[in-house]
Amino acid sequence: MAKKKKPTKNKPNKGITAASLTKDERIKLLLGFFTFSFSIYLLFAFISYLFTWQIDQSKLDITFFELFKDASITVENWSGKLGAMLAHKFMHDWFGIASYSIVFLMGLLGIRFFNYRLLPFRRTLKYVLIVSIWLSIALGFLFHNASFLPGGTHGYFISEWLNSFIGKLGTTFVLLIALFGILVYSFEGFIAKVKKFFKSLLASKVEDQFLTDIENNSENNGGSIAQDPFKTEPRFEKPVEDDEKEQEKSDDDSFSFEYTSKSEETEIKEEQKSTDNSNEFIGLDNIETIEVKVVDKETGEESESKDETKTEGDGLELDVEKIESEDDAPVKKIADQPVGDYDPTLDLSNYKLPPVDLLVDHSSGDVSVTEDELHSNKNRIVETLANYKIQIDKIKAIVGPTITLYEIVPAPGVRISKIKNLEDDIALSLAALGIRIIAPIPGRGTIGIEVPNLKPQVVSMRSIIASKKFQKSEFELPIALGKTISNETFVVDLCKMPHLLVAGATGQGKSVGLNAILTSMLYKKHPSQLKLVLVDPKKVELTLYQKLEKYFLAMLPDTEEAIITDTMKVVNTLNSLCIEMDARYDLLKAAHTRNIKEYNAKFISRNLNPEKGHRFLPYIVVVVDEFADLIMTAGKEVELPIARLAQLARAIGIHLIIATQRPTTNIITGLIKANFPARIAFRVTSMMDSRTILDSPGANQLIGRGDMLISQGSDVVRLQCAFVDTPEIEEIMNFIQQQQSYSTPYYLPEYVSEETSDPGNVDLSKKDVLFEDAARIIVANQQGSTSLVQRKFSIGYNRAGRIVDQLEAAGIVGSFEGSKARQVLIPDEYSLEQLLNNLN
Repeated sequence: MAKKKKPTKNKPNKGITAASLTKDERIKLLLGFFTFSFSIYLLFAFISYLFTWQIDQSKLDITFFELFKDASITVENWSGKLGAMLAHKFMHDWFGIASYSIVFLMGLLGIRFFNYRLLPFRRTLKYVLIVSIWLSIALGFLFHNASFLPGGTHGYFISEWLNSFIGKLGTTFVLLIALFGILVYSFEGFIAKVKKFFKSLLASKVEDQFLTDIENNSENNGGSIAQDPFKTEPRFEKPVEDDEKEQEKSDDDSFSFEYTSKSEETEIKEEQKSTDNSNEFIGLDNIETIEVKVVDKETGEESESKDETKTEGDGLELDVEKIESEDDAPVKKIADQPVGDYDPTLDLSNYKLPPVDLLVDHSSGDVSVTEDELHSNKNRIVETLANYKIQIDKIKAIVGPTITLYEIVPAPGVRISKIKNLEDDIALSLAALGIRIIAPIPGRGTIGIEVPNLKPQVVSMRSIIASKKFQKSEFELPIALGKTISNETFVVDLCKMPHLLVAGATGQGKSVGLNAILTSMLYKKHPSQLKLVLVDPKKVELTLYQKLEKYFLAMLPDTEEAIITDTMKVVNTLNSLCIEMDARYDLLKAAHTRNIKEYNAKFISRNLNPEKGHRFLPYIVVVVDEFADLIMTAGKEVELPIARLAQLARAIGIHLIIATQRPTTNIITGLIKANFPARIAFRVTSMMDSRTILDSPGANQLIGRGDMLISQGSDVVRLQCAFVDTPEIEEIMNFIQQQQSYSTPYYLPEYVSEETSDPGNVDLSKKDVLFEDAARIIVANQQGSTSLVQRKFSIGYNRAGRIVDQLEAAGIVGSFEGSKARQVLIPDEYSLEQLLNNLN
């Protein structure tokens, strides 16, 4: 009986929880409709109050119950008695005009119930309430004696109290300081803009005063400047040798001051300061004195040559003119030449990178790990270790979005292996999955225990893209993957990886990880700088990027779709990339450069002649979504060109990203692992799979849903992958597609497969020396594939393809059938020998 009663007691409790209510889309829709409609109702009530408050004032002095009980009492407010009462409370009794912020917040909340997030609600609520309080007090202070209180009763009494306490002047300062604090707290770049404004203001004042003094001196002396009263001071005099050196530098004895930019003003001031320090005078008055001395010297020696009338003041003027001439020099040089540096983005000069607003903030705010959860986990870890007589000197918790790292310092004499062996016991005591022990943590001398949070946080792609680390990164191909367990944004450079292997079980986040990688590059690179080769055997994962065909995608000339789904086209594309790789290396050799970065720098500076075949080389990133399917259907035909690209293509800007959900040794072979030092592992089912990917366990202890490990050599870092949803990618694609595109996609070199050649053109009189041996192996195995011939005789792909073409012309194997092996037409070896004798 007890077992039957338990579920009946739990059912009503689960039905009335707030979480279950907010998850119901119908209730959310009703709440959203009600909240948004009520905000509009309040808006009309507040607007009407501005015109009817005097008429309705006397009727609103009675109690709330009496007002609604008596039907004979009517009000002029457009929203009736309820609207008049609410407007009176907000506009008169509370915050005045600032109460319109309540309408804005309620409307924003209603829209949020409809699953549209225009602004982060918590942050907006905080800022709006702070501004409303300040605005109420400011309006109460400014309109203190008005019949209508725009700041409400709240603003009136607070400003009245401030006036009596610190006076009107003090209140003014308090309000201005509070406003400044609000702006600094709300807008990150506000302080920098204020500094920039005052610098420009100060520079303009110095310039105006400087030129005004020159004009005044000229007018007072009929075109000449008065004699310098400090002319006799020895500290302003310079040796004759210095004067002669300055005479050689001077080209013009007249004043010429041009302030064309703020940078020029800054450079002029710095050089004036250096000159001032060397001559032991500081300040604006001294600058005026120097200019006076220059003209006075010239006017005093009119009969002499102007080149011989240089004084200490001329040195400062020459410094100014020297700066101007340096800035003007490149302009003259560009004017003489027909073109400047080559701009690869010129064809799509109006192309704009996608804005961050296209992405949705899926995160719920701060990391939701309570103090109780932290202390509870800490106590259980300490108790579990104490049960095995392991003492701890110190323990520290580092909270991340999905994982909390408990960093412990064991007592002296405790063996690390002893703690490492208690992994399952600690997981049992914490009743949690995904417990991972790092013993020791590299570079810290401590032991780490990673424990999943009870309420993991979603790391949105918007927060990663908008982070300073990504926005200010100077990587060639930046990839924003997610956040570490210490809640830091993790950004890496694909060029330094240089290739990436992604593996994990089904549904653990591989496709989302690939979308995050592609989104990162689209938010940083121009179509002229990056080209993508997308291989999608499943035909559904990467089809969203089809709209990028004439922007970012690279393809073979004879293909119809830019997203490659057919196995044979994959083989041809990989071999075409090998041809492109060889061609690029020839260009690097001719340009005497070692990598694509040096080559493009030379080409942009026009040190390479396009008529000799040189061209700007964009980065090419090859993304393969399901590598296991390609290996199963094509085998060595896919593995060999990928291995060749992985070995050689780094320097010429071709990078590979390969994903698979079957991280077994026959898929991720030693040849591939050797050339993919950077690897990402999502959750896998066994330790063996983890060792196949990372060469170490750990991926089998992840919790899934984007929890991953990334290995770049010896270090393994745990991350929570950034989440980007399908509608967000569609928004990005639509934004890019609305802009101007190239007329054609980026075409790769044409590749003609040996298996697709016409067997009618094969000359059997020039058979390969391995022709008969290959025929016997194919008939014995009853499998007509190029890879079988290539593997058995250890020959290249091209030679094996020619042998298969000869076998087809001889009638031993059938025609090419795509990803399937050719049909063997000879049933046994006896029939084969007869056919070979007839051919001979």
